[in-house]
Amino acid sequence: MGRRPVISVVVPTLGRPSLGALLDALAPQLAALPDVEVLLVDDRRDTTDELAVPGTLSAYAKVVTGTGAGPAAARNVGRRAARQPWVVFLDDDVVPAPDWARRLADDLAVDERVGGVQGRVRVPLPADRRPTDWERSTAGLADGEWITADMAYRRAALETVGGFDERFPRAFREDAELAHRMRLAGWELVRGRHEVTHPVRPEDRWVSLRAQRGNADDALLRRLYGPRWRTTLRLPPGRRSRHVAVTSAGALALAAGAARLGLPCGTARRGLGAVAAVGAFGWVVGTAEFAAARIAPGPRTRAELTTMLVTSALIPPLAVAHWVRGWWRGRSITDGDATGAQR
Repeated sequence: MGRRPVISVVVPTLGRPSLGALLDALAPQLAALPDVEVLLVDDRRDTTDELAVPGTLSAYAKVVTGTGAGPAAARNVGRRAARQPWVVFLDDDVVPAPDWARRLADDLAVDERVGGVQGRVRVPLPADRRPTDWERSTAGLADGEWITADMAYRRAALETVGGFDERFPRAFREDAELAHRMRLAGWELVRGRHEVTHPVRPEDRWVSLRAQRGNADDALLRRLYGPRWRTTLRLPPGRRSRHVAVTSAGALALAAGAARLGLPCGTARRGLGAVAAVGAFGWVVGTAEFAAARIAPGPRTRAELTTMLVTSALIPPLAVAHWVRGWWRGRSITDGDATGAQR
């Protein structure tokens, strides 16, 4: 058997309670990894409290101050501070399996052409009922490609491509974009057998509305990689075209209805009434289809039904607004200008 890989573990964190569970699971495994270091990137804003490191990790862990600019920037802070040939990124809300370190070491015994190795992500869902919309959304991480919930990269490969693109301020798309640049640079990416559990984080009923901010990042990817950006980055299809159609129908109904109010009875008023009716019909049909698609696989409780109905009406215009905002912010970027990585 060859020499065990030498690893830096980078964990960007906002100091969430879940960090303790990760560190508790990690601590007893580190002795099996030679010269391992753990870098906790403290990305909290407006705090003077020092991030606490459990005593069992004191021999391995170091706290590095982040910039508060989001996970992409925090991971870049960690990879710059890393000293070892392999940099393993973990999110602060995962729990490594008891044999995570051993399997990771085996997974990193790869050909020199391999620049990255992805771990397996398991998302436990309720066994006694159907999952909610938010639980299903989190469960999608189990099928994600090259997500940094548990992803190991050669430090040399990260330096070759300049690390994460810090123009992506959220934990959304920044990992897929990095993986694409890795492949363009000639590195191979493979899947390993080391595993983490990603519990479903408790959220309020409006989390799906906040998630629509990710549409701004999609608009940036469209700027960077052109109209076939989803195919280029191997991302699943989305609903943007449907959201645009539903939002347009609703806007048409409101505009025609408002214009109709200012007209006397006559042909023009009747014509605007017909236009408003068509727009309203399109909005109702589109919203109902979206709500039904989200309600059908869920628990169908009263609370879930109410949440799905309200948010299904609000998500399309929010998604479109965030897309337009991202498109406008990236207006100076031309197709193919993927130069935002931070060296």
